[in-house]
Amino acid sequence: MRVNIVGVGAGPSNLSLASLIHPTGLSNQFIEKQAEFSWHPGLQLPNATLQVSFLKDLVTLADPTNPFSFLAYLHETGRMYQFLNAQFDAITRQEFTQYLHWAANKNENVCFGEEVERIDFDGDFLVATSKRQLRAECISIAVGKVPSVPQFAEQGIGETMFHSADYLSHSHRLAGKRIAVVGSGQSGAEVFQDLLNRDGSDAPAQITWVSRRDRYAPLDDSPFTNDLFMPCHQDYFSSLPAHTRREFLKENVLASDGITESTLREIYQSLYLRRFVRDTPNTVNLLPNRAVENVIRDGASWVVKMLHGDTKQHEMLPVDIVIWATGYKNAAIEFLSPIEDRLHSDNDEISVDGSFAARWNGPSNRPIFIHNASRAQKGLSDPNLSLTAWRSAKMMQRILGRPVATEPETSSVCWGPHVALPGKALRTA
Repeated sequence: MRVNIVGVGAGPSNLSLASLIHPTGLSNQFIEKQAEFSWHPGLQLPNATLQVSFLKDLVTLADPTNPFSFLAYLHETGRMYQFLNAQFDAITRQEFTQYLHWAANKNENVCFGEEVERIDFDGDFLVATSKRQLRAECISIAVGKVPSVPQFAEQGIGETMFHSADYLSHSHRLAGKRIAVVGSGQSGAEVFQDLLNRDGSDAPAQITWVSRRDRYAPLDDSPFTNDLFMPCHQDYFSSLPAHTRREFLKENVLASDGITESTLREIYQSLYLRRFVRDTPNTVNLLPNRAVENVIRDGASWVVKMLHGDTKQHEMLPVDIVIWATGYKNAAIEFLSPIEDRLHSDNDEISVDGSFAARWNGPSNRPIFIHNASRAQKGLSDPNLSLTAWRSAKMMQRILGRPVATEPETSSVCWGPHVALPGKALRTA
C-alpha cells in the first residue's frame, strides 16, 4: 500500500495533522501502538484543567471550519448550550481527553493496536509495522514524551517509587503512607492537592511536597507572556543563537512550567482549613528550596536525601512512597535506526527546519516531520498545545506546496531589532 503520508503515533500532535489532512484527499495512515486513544491517563484527576484555551484544539487556530474542532465536538455530542452556560474558566482535562478520543475515532485513517517497527528509504519511505508494509512520500513522527526521573532513582522505580504519570494506577495504595511528592510544576501540585483532599481511612499518614525552586511559583499566564506562544515569536526564537535560546528558556520557565493560580489557591485554602477550621493533625510538610540528591533504600521504605539551597545543609526525609513529578524527555525513535545516520542533529535533538521537517541528506520532497521534540530549537511552545494546529498547517503547506491557512497575525511586540516607524524621527537628548 502506498500513501502520501504515514504518521507514527496518534497523540494530539499527529491527530492535529491527521485532522487537517482529512478534508484534502491526501492518502494517509496514522499508526498508534496503543490499543485505544489515551492522553496522560495517570493524571486524569477529576478537577484537573487545561492550562490553555479550548480554542487551542487540534485545528481551530489553523482552520476554524474543520470538522474536527472542539466546537464541532460540542455540537455533535449535544452539549453546546450547556457548555456555554456552565461558564468554565478552564475546561477539565477529562473533557478535552474525551474530545481527542472522539477525533481519533471519527477519523478512519487513525489506526490503533499497530506498532511501527522500522522505517527505511529507497526513494520512498518503507514503513514496516507489526501488521503490514507501507510506502510513503512523507513521514510524520509524534511519539511524544516519556517520564523523566533522576538517574539515581531509575533502579528503584516500582510500587513504592514512581513517576506522577503513573499516579492513578498507584493511588489506591497510598492510605496510611508517608509520601514525598518531588517537583513543583503543575503535575506535582495536582498530585499533592489530591493527596491533601483525602480524609478518613483514605488519607496518607504524612504528605511532604519537595521543590528545588525556592517557592511554589505560579504559571505566568499574563497577556504579554502569552505572546510568547504566538507563531511570530517562535519564528523569532528559532533565529537566535543557541546560547541565547538556552538562556531565554531558563529565564522564562514559569511561562510554561508553573502552577495555575487556581490550583495554588485551592491548595492554600485546603491547608488553611486543615490547620485553623478542622483542627486536623499536622501531617503536611512543604519543603521548597531543596534539591533531592539521592534516595536510599531503608527496608521497605526510603530515605530522601536533600540539600537546602541557602544553608547548604543536608536533610534526610524518611518516607514510604516517593512520587517523582519531574517532567518528561523525548521518547526514543529506534524505528528510524536504518536512516538514523542520515539525520542531522542539534545537540540532543534532531535538527528541524521552518516546516518542522528533519534536516537530512535525503530528497527535499521526502520530508520527515518531527512534532514536539524541538524545544531547544523552537522554544517554549514546542511541547505545548498552543501552536499544535499552526505547526500542522506548516507541515501541510510543505506537503501541498501552497498555504493551507491564513497567515497568523503578528504580535504587538517587536521581538527583533527595531525598525524605524513612519513619521518624524525620534529626538534624542
